[in-house]
Amino acid sequence: METKAQQNESYRHGYSDGYRFGVCQAVEQRVPLMQPHLRDIKILYVPQGFEAIDQGVTAALRSLVKELIVGEAPKMLELAAKERPDLVLVMNGLHVFPDNHLEDVARIRGMGIKTAIWFVDDPYFTEDTARMCTSYDTVFTHELGCVPFYRGLGAASVHYLPLAVNTGMFKPQRPGPGHLYDICFIGNAFWNRVAIFDEMAPFLENKNVLIAGGFWERLRETRILGRFLHIGFIPPEETVNYYNGAKIVINIHRPDEYGQDNRNSHGIRAKSINPRTYEISACGTLQITDIREDTHSQYRPGYDIETFGSVKELQDKIAYYLEHDDERLKLAWRGLWTTRKEHSFVSRLNTMLDLIP
Repeated sequence: METKAQQNESYRHGYSDGYRFGVCQAVEQRVPLMQPHLRDIKILYVPQGFEAIDQGVTAALRSLVKELIVGEAPKMLELAAKERPDLVLVMNGLHVFPDNHLEDVARIRGMGIKTAIWFVDDPYFTEDTARMCTSYDTVFTHELGCVPFYRGLGAASVHYLPLAVNTGMFKPQRPGPGHLYDICFIGNAFWNRVAIFDEMAPFLENKNVLIAGGFWERLRETRILGRFLHIGFIPPEETVNYYNGAKIVINIHRPDEYGQDNRNSHGIRAKSINPRTYEISACGTLQITDIREDTHSQYRPGYDIETFGSVKELQDKIAYYLEHDDERLKLAWRGLWTTRKEHSFVSRLNTMLDLIP
């Protein structure tokens, strides 16, 4: 049976979340998603296997084109020959794609079918994407730094296309009691992230924290941080619950240096924000993120997102926003507004289709 203090705390959580969620619903009503412009074309979409991205792209394309076929990478050539689409759109071309997939692309182009690829893992696999970029009619990359790189390699048509969010998945909702945290971080333990959390361990010790993802055995300060850890993959649907249940979600971009976690031997510097940036803000939760060059192109730090440049600044802003709920919620709601207005997959795919000749 709950004590009176526990009942009061539950009441406060319930009231606070109800208020947050109510305003999020008002934002959603005030900022409807972009209305699609239907095109009389047929597209074969070949997904990468990123559930949150692939579902968002698929739903957006279904609303934008007359006919959409979704096919697995090994069957790409067979499907193209059978269905004769106007365009074959490939997501990333990595990991789940067979070694001979560029031969399939060449045969598809030989049928007179247009091909396009969207690199969304740039610049972390440039050893692989460098050899792929000239095989497609049109190349899209979410990474600013890779545009001149691919053009320099001879790719004829290269466009910067930022990532976006699957608004059908990442959205405001009422979290369950097991998802309520002051501070949340979900992602793999790249070494820059490990260093930040190790340094922050004393600051986090008395707070309600979740750190989830793979490889967090790398942490040094497990005596303090161990009780916060959830080691292993968190499905996107569960991630949404944690984002909605947190007061603050931290976003730390992965490093771009060549080495243990990256295949970036070309040394392309990362300038663009990750998909997590859009996904957190789409849930109507305050995000504090490190800064990439195009952060200011997509959001307004201090208005609809918060940023940090050092561990001390991150700690100071966490402490401030945990004590100032009204300001925290206003930034979170503005972030939701910006994300719905500008960063849906319908908006991105509409831009993409306009750029394909």
